[in-house]
Amino acid sequence: MEISAIKERLSLSEVLKHYSLQPKNSMLKCFMHDDKTASLQVNLEKNFYKCHACGKTGDVIQFIEDYEKLSKHEAIKKAERMINPESAVKNIRGTAESLGQTDFAKEKSALFLENTFSYFRKALYCSVPAKQYIEKRNLDNSILEIGYNSGQFHHGERKSEELINNALEVGLLQDKGLINNRTGEKGYSIFANKCIAFPLKNKSGEIVSFYFRAIVENKNGKHFYLKNRSGIYPNYPKPDTKKLILTEAIIDCASLLQIKEIRDNYSLISCFGTNGLNEEILQAIKELPELEEIIFCFDQDKAGKTAVEKYGKQLLMVNDKLLITNVELPNNDVNETLQLHNEEIFIELLKNRKDIFLSTENKKIKVTEAEPKAEPRAEPKTAIDFLEQKNLLQNLNQLIEKAGIIGEEKSRLLLFLITISYLNKSPLHGIVQGSSGSGKTHIISRIADLMPSEDVLRFTRITESSLYNWGEFDLFQKIIIIEDLDGLKEDALYALREFISNQVLRSSVTIKDKKGNNKSSHKIVKGQFSSLSATTKGETYEDNMSRSFLLAVDESKEQTQRIIEYQNRRNAGEIDRNEQEKAIGFIQKLVRNLKHYEVINPYATKLNLPEKVHKIRRLNEMYQAVIKQVTFINQYQRQVAPAGNYLITEIEDIEQATEVLFESIVLKVDELDGSLRQFFEKLKKFIKAPEKDFIQREIRQEFNLSKTQLQRYINTLLELEYIKQVGGFNNTGIRYKVSYWDNYQKLRAEIKDYLLKQIKELKTEKK
Repeated sequence: MEISAIKERLSLSEVLKHYSLQPKNSMLKCFMHDDKTASLQVNLEKNFYKCHACGKTGDVIQFIEDYEKLSKHEAIKKAERMINPESAVKNIRGTAESLGQTDFAKEKSALFLENTFSYFRKALYCSVPAKQYIEKRNLDNSILEIGYNSGQFHHGERKSEELINNALEVGLLQDKGLINNRTGEKGYSIFANKCIAFPLKNKSGEIVSFYFRAIVENKNGKHFYLKNRSGIYPNYPKPDTKKLILTEAIIDCASLLQIKEIRDNYSLISCFGTNGLNEEILQAIKELPELEEIIFCFDQDKAGKTAVEKYGKQLLMVNDKLLITNVELPNNDVNETLQLHNEEIFIELLKNRKDIFLSTENKKIKVTEAEPKAEPRAEPKTAIDFLEQKNLLQNLNQLIEKAGIIGEEKSRLLLFLITISYLNKSPLHGIVQGSSGSGKTHIISRIADLMPSEDVLRFTRITESSLYNWGEFDLFQKIIIIEDLDGLKEDALYALREFISNQVLRSSVTIKDKKGNNKSSHKIVKGQFSSLSATTKGETYEDNMSRSFLLAVDESKEQTQRIIEYQNRRNAGEIDRNEQEKAIGFIQKLVRNLKHYEVINPYATKLNLPEKVHKIRRLNEMYQAVIKQVTFINQYQRQVAPAGNYLITEIEDIEQATEVLFESIVLKVDELDGSLRQFFEKLKKFIKAPEKDFIQREIRQEFNLSKTQLQRYINTLLELEYIKQVGGFNNTGIRYKVSYWDNYQKLRAEIKDYLLKQIKELKTEKK
């Protein structure tokens, strides 16, 4: 049929009725962008539409093309079937001989299913239970193609012998020899009665089958397909597809289709369950010449994870150049996640998707497991090679130094482990102490540079209300860097520590309703984030510190000399900036390739901390958390529990964690904070004996400290009775003596011996 003839015979009003779209005052919500208010105007007299927001205009054919995202040819074909379904049947009858019997049957079936689905779509609007069900599942039938089988499609004016025969042929009706007692007529069993319906389409965009989902309890099951199932949901992907999302279930796929950013940037196909990546879907994937990546969005249960690994290998056999990635959901499946969260979470989850096989080399090994093992590779190590190393933490620490963090060997490694905990459900937090100009902000900033940049949020300050104003999932799997904790007011500190403790902030806010009236509302911000903060005066933040790991910047002369030497070499052009950037990029790659695992520590009940430790309950939890983080980063060398997605801690992890965490444990035992302890130890070394007195000026000159910083140290030591005034005058200098000459080194040795003895006993028991 000519296009001009189609436009003459098919009105826009009929097209809107076909799609069950009902304009109000000639306006609809535009389906081509995220339209909060109706901005698409329809002119039913001139059969013309225009969106006043995005500027899209068109006629009836263009409407079909845009609404169903079809090609021009497919839209014309669909329009022809809308004009006169009965004549379309006659037309295909007339061409039966030329088509051949099989093709004729397929064409006839497609037309019948097309008309039946139009009826199903209208039935959905008339069924309260069906509308309630899709609303409960957060499915929007103004965006999606959803129908409802009320069991009435073969009654009333529609009923005819041809309709009954067609329904029997495709399986919508089943002849079980039933007789209607009232009328004496033959009765039929209705397939998938009281189910919502989704169309499955062939390569031409024609409906060739249905998937049904029961909306009420059904002893026969809840998932139904027509016999001889064929077709793909939602349709065959476009030939220029580069990124393809595969879901486990059709309702999951429909959930993602509602998100405009996903529709615009990805193609989607639903599998038919964990065993449902069939030949038709595989063939459709093979025929995508520009495909670069397949993204799995399967359920988080064991069956879903097993299916992802199995199909990942299968797809790599089709094309070993493909990137195969996986989206890890916070809930069991896509639809459940949509019900519990805002749709923006999916954009964030897609950004954080992870390569299943991690590297091209590893892909080849996994796909060809039955083949002889490849010879050792001579090329530079990949991320997976690096993570498989036995001395991973030691090598990682060296790599961190190459990235530009000089000295601070223990602190930088602990800070790294704290920071990557944002990938896990129970993230960790760190506070770095140091005097002004000691480099505390520098080290946390450089650690943040080693993380994927899209996951890092840096703040110079946080106001008392700013944390409450983020979106519900804006801080999901993020890293927060606070450059100066000293600048935060008490309300901001309170919000931060509550966020750290509970991973959620709840506030009562005032909003305006549609009529402009003020209305109270409940706002929630959820935060799975790790954080690093810097401060000069740690004792001020006792409540925050009890929730965080405490680290002190190394302010020794030796560390100062190391930094100066590095600065001089850099300014002399002896530091290769490209190598530094390469190291940073490689570490970011390592982080991106870490897969989420829970950790089980079978030795947890046999580990204790010294009784001298302050707030031992919290520190014990932190100790166990660092052990888990070491196990987590050693994941490519650890056993995964057969009962689930768990890594098993080994004694080696405990030993490494103890070494990394030791300085932080000592700081928790010590009543002096990190920078003050370093000052006091240098002071004792300088005066050499408790009997010798001193004045501030000589200490200031010897240690090169500012008057303000030294006064802060002196005041705190006086308050804690570590020093005392013994004479002098304000104009000539107050004289002080050390009144409490503690043996800090002995304390350190006692704690270390205590922890190492535990580990030695574990090793003995294991033998």
